[in-house]
Amino acid sequence: MGSGRRTYSHAALLTVLEELDLGASVAEQDNLLENARVETSAFSELLNDKVDLITGTKGSGKSALYRIVVDFLPDYLLAHRKVVVAHGVQRTGDSVFHAFTNAFDKMTEDDFVDFWCVYFVSLARDHFVRGSRYQHDLAQCAGEVARFNAACRRARIPAFEGQPSLRSVISWAIDVVRQWSPKLKYRPPGDAGEFEVDLFGGVPEGANSRASKQGESLPRYVEEVRASLEPVLTRADLSLWLMVDRLDELFLRRSPTETRALRGLLRTLRIFTSPVIRIKVFLRDDIFAQVTKENGFAGLTHVTARQADPLRWSEDQILTMVTMRLFANKHLAGTLGIESARLEASEAYRREAFYMVFPEKVVPRANQSATLRWIYNHAKDGNGVVTPRDVILLLTRAKQHQFDICSADSSGRSDYVIGPAAIRYGLAELSQTKTEKYLLAEFPAIRDAIDKLRGGKAELSERHLQGLFGVAWKATTEELISAGVLAVERAGDGTASYKIPFVYRAGLGVTQGTVR
Repeated sequence: MGSGRRTYSHAALLTVLEELDLGASVAEQDNLLENARVETSAFSELLNDKVDLITGTKGSGKSALYRIVVDFLPDYLLAHRKVVVAHGVQRTGDSVFHAFTNAFDKMTEDDFVDFWCVYFVSLARDHFVRGSRYQHDLAQCAGEVARFNAACRRARIPAFEGQPSLRSVISWAIDVVRQWSPKLKYRPPGDAGEFEVDLFGGVPEGANSRASKQGESLPRYVEEVRASLEPVLTRADLSLWLMVDRLDELFLRRSPTETRALRGLLRTLRIFTSPVIRIKVFLRDDIFAQVTKENGFAGLTHVTARQADPLRWSEDQILTMVTMRLFANKHLAGTLGIESARLEASEAYRREAFYMVFPEKVVPRANQSATLRWIYNHAKDGNGVVTPRDVILLLTRAKQHQFDICSADSSGRSDYVIGPAAIRYGLAELSQTKTEKYLLAEFPAIRDAIDKLRGGKAELSERHLQGLFGVAWKATTEELISAGVLAVERAGDGTASYKIPFVYRAGLGVTQGTVR
């Protein structure tokens, strides 16, 4: 296939393409995560318990990394690292959080610290202390477990029969927070303002409502629960990871409630952890920046001290991901004679195998990049970020289009499993999807500005942007750059030019050319 290689009949390719599965661009639906995973630096740091906060753009692989740990590695971590994995939010469908919108909207940032503390206590108890997988490890910890359960009762954390639903956990977490410190708003006569009155003096049994720890405050009864959990883990010679993902789907995006909730979570990450208890948070980098910049964030350095570098994918890592997924298919691997051991061991062989499937170039001109580089550059946003999700979507659509080409001319022949026309089609489909389902959905505040770019040219001058956006053009342009809709290039004289990246051009109806 390709230069110096045999061609294949469309009839034969139809069989190969029909069986070829590149996995899903959404981690929760991806059946290749376990067998075709790429072990990035973030994966290694997480596995070695060097990081607690994993950030990256949407589609960069946070949920994939989360799912690898919670779905495929718990037995390995328990046997080889003495780590217990207890996970919270994971699936799309955990929109059960939205059923409690009214309650969340009334909660302060401190209330959310309380809420997350109770939520993580529930994970520890229901996934670990009461989990059937760990009863052998807890056989010698009866006294410690009894003290932990007593602390839960004093905190009014109810004991459910069996495994409680997520809805039940959220409901009683909110209820426990209310019981700790039910408040009433009171406006006295005159202009003295509005006050909150604590009706019952805080937590049960007349105790002080919060205890100081590490410069933050923590509900006293949760502090007792956490402190009583540590001896259980120490006696069992275990550590506990409390993991939470999909935080961008739990609350209304960019709402004050989301900001309070996630700031509360980050504060909880700082104050609830210990040498044997770790909270592992997977969060979009733009959301992390949003919630920590607003009104500042005390103790941010403590949170970021165990933050992984934002997930970024190099061209070589994208190559590894693509070839691992392609040749997980035994039919394709057998047809092309791929040696799986060499594929795993050699970057040079992965590149060779890649070009057994794809053409050398998508656009056969002297100044055009080789296909892998072309895909990488055309899937890149204005901030230079390429995500696995986007590449998988591009190639999946390309594969489907190649199948249609072969079906329309079953007697024809092809030099490639997936050819140039199919790859270009895949890019156009990615552009439409990313524009509509990510850009316009995630950044409604700049939707009007994005719409003004439609149907125009790809390269824009400062003068043109001033004409488009008026007096606020600088602020608007910075927002577009931050969202990845524009890439900026600055000249030595201080002037700048702007480009709409390839990944958004088809979706916005933008064509090659320059507007001065």
